[in-house]
Amino acid sequence: MPEKEMLKISVEEFSRLQSYMLLADKDSESYKAMKIRYIELKVILTSSGINLTELDRIKE
Repeated sequence: MPEKEMLKISVEEFSRLQSYMLLADKDSESYKAMKIRYIELKVILTSSGINLTELDRIKE
């Protein structure tokens, strides 16, 4: 998979995941599971040079 396509998919997943996280109770098991993926995506996007300032709505 080309890098641009992988980055596009990761940005879309990051955005979608944040929408779900904002709906969930922060103490729920679902939120905790989503937070693990949120951190993984932040690492992938940041290491790929994506500036998350505008994209990151969770700010954790």
